[in-house]
Amino acid sequence: MNVAFFSTKPYDRRFFEAANASAHHTITYLEPRLTAATAPLARGSAAVCAFVNDQLDAAVLTTLAGGGTRLIALRSAGYNHVDLVAAKRLGLAVVHVPVYSPHAVAEHTVALILALNRQIYRAYNRVREGNFSIDGLLGFDLHGKTVGLVGLGKIGDCVAHILHGFGCRVLAVDPMPLAEGLKSIVTVVPLDEMLAAADVVSLHCPLTPTTRHLINAATIARMKRGVMLINTSRGALVDTAAVVEALLAGKIGYLGLDVYEDEADLFYEDRSNRLIADDVFSRLLTLPNVLITGHQAFFTNEALTTIASTTLQAVTDFAASRPAAFALVAPPARAG
Repeated sequence: MNVAFFSTKPYDRRFFEAANASAHHTITYLEPRLTAATAPLARGSAAVCAFVNDQLDAAVLTTLAGGGTRLIALRSAGYNHVDLVAAKRLGLAVVHVPVYSPHAVAEHTVALILALNRQIYRAYNRVREGNFSIDGLLGFDLHGKTVGLVGLGKIGDCVAHILHGFGCRVLAVDPMPLAEGLKSIVTVVPLDEMLAAADVVSLHCPLTPTTRHLINAATIARMKRGVMLINTSRGALVDTAAVVEALLAGKIGYLGLDVYEDEADLFYEDRSNRLIADDVFSRLLTLPNVLITGHQAFFTNEALTTIASTTLQAVTDFAASRPAAFALVAPPARAG
């Protein structure tokens, strides 16, 4: 099957070429992001493989469908960037990779917590400059602290187990019944109760109209002064402007982000020789208690191997008219 890959990086090619050795699809690797301007590049490709910052709104999907595309294969778990209603109307099937390595994202989450707390990034830079002073690098024992998790899916589950191992009290907000393996280590509470009690708040829920800007001026006001906020889920869960104000006021004491609500024009590219026009993001970069990584929490060998194999298996199943295991929009029924 002909597959057009957008937002392709060298590591995508390496892992997908390995997975395709047995799948035998014809893959065209395209560097640009998928947008209304670049969608015509997929003409003639029965499938399009897209990443988290590609645009898959109604206009783009219409162009893809008009060019012969029948399958949208997301090499990510999140799908908030896809107009699923338009996809169904246009007869496009959509699949994703719901689970690739929850451990990867969970471990990166804890890495942000530890690096912020012990100010590893600041200590590293000091030592490289010959400055061995530890004044200003004071941290706290994570043991005994209360951590609040928003979302107890597979990633939240992993984070809960790791932090329980550190000796933390783990509170969580989640609408689903608590999994059996979490009942002895997690207490599910209402959001307001968690925000008031938590020393660390970490976000692990999907981005939906309900959760958009879940962290805003009102919810920040309910948090402890000096709270640590971590987001490795989706950028728009956080009202960044409100968070900046809370950082400047000392209400939020630490901020760790692997995602950002306007990241599409920033992340996954080398912009070191260009000015960053996003004033809010630039302001974040000036604050010493902020640590930002460029949407890399998923980026492990194990995760990329699973993403490649799962994505190409979905393409293979679609080509063979087999039901896709992880379909968000099923292919239209064939006539006859």
